[in-house]
Amino acid sequence: MDQTASAGPPAPLEHPAGAARRRVAIVLFNLGGPDRTESVRPFLRNLFLDPAILRVPAYVRPWLGRLIAWRRTRAATENYAILGGGSPLLALTEAQARALEAALAATPDGEAATHRCFIAMRYWHPMSEACAREVAAWQPDEVLLLPLYPQFSTTTTGSSLLAWAAAARAARLAVPTTTLCCWHSDPGFAAATARLVRQAHEEARAALPPGTRLRLLFSAHGLPESIVKAGDPYQWQVERSVAAVTAALDLPGLDHMVCYQSRVTPETWLSPSIEAALEQAAKDGVAVLVCPIAFVSEHSETLVELDVEYREVAERLGLPGYFRVPAQNSDPAFIAALADLVRSARAGGRALCSFAGGRQCPKPFGDCPHAGAARREKVSA
Repeated sequence: MDQTASAGPPAPLEHPAGAARRRVAIVLFNLGGPDRTESVRPFLRNLFLDPAILRVPAYVRPWLGRLIAWRRTRAATENYAILGGGSPLLALTEAQARALEAALAATPDGEAATHRCFIAMRYWHPMSEACAREVAAWQPDEVLLLPLYPQFSTTTTGSSLLAWAAAARAARLAVPTTTLCCWHSDPGFAAATARLVRQAHEEARAALPPGTRLRLLFSAHGLPESIVKAGDPYQWQVERSVAAVTAALDLPGLDHMVCYQSRVTPETWLSPSIEAALEQAAKDGVAVLVCPIAFVSEHSETLVELDVEYREVAERLGLPGYFRVPAQNSDPAFIAALADLVRSARAGGRALCSFAGGRQCPKPFGDCPHAGAARREKVSA
């Protein structure tokens, strides 16, 4: 990335008709993941030193975050060893970036603007600081912030937005910026996900003995209940995603439920957990098909937690079958949905927008970014 920054100002791109093509930088937010074994502990340290993740007094966080990272390093390293020593998330996100650029270039909008995707990971490289410098060196006319989290949470998109704001200031990147905060119920996203679910559902049905019941488990990353009770809209948006996907599936009599995975602290988290959902499936004598509804790329929480750890739980409980829907990765229908989101966000004329334009979250969710924007406007008025 620094090589790009040192190459000097790029030559202006010209529209075929002679007018300058507008340069649109699309910044993709994602979690990030260690690229090798030696990166696991610093990755975890970055994660648990984030105030959005470890919500304890500031004077406690530095030592507690490092302690948690140290205690979790061995187990995390073993998980990443299953994946070859590092996370595949960056490579998959880079593939999504290139696919999104191609999708945008192939439309009429691509004739008037040059879209380039940049990646800003939150807890491992490339992080916001390097990304902002690369974006600034490219000299865009505008920036679109596109989280690869369908549902907004203060712990994911919210944290990335704070990191980006600081990085953009440091890079002196001052161009019009549009923030797409969420796309939990976007019709294109729902349809693309439903297509993957339908295919996996058919394959699971074919593999099961006739008459075996099949339950669809929509699994999302969990959150402490306290964060949701404080106003985070994540759980509400996850439920909206599930409703949109099941409506697009249109499978009469579909047996499905929402559950949560990846609990990391002893406090009360969103329920039911995926462990509880598997135990209930065992009691009911049903097979399960797990759909990762909050992850759009394969990484340790799908490839290890879902594919290895919870499969072992299902087998130990004696479930008649355990299957999983793949993450979207660079699925063409999913990339087309992202391209549509980019076009609608740019055309909407809002600095902050959801997939549908304005605020989607009910008023009790005060951590919705639209609520925060409204409060800031009221104070400045």
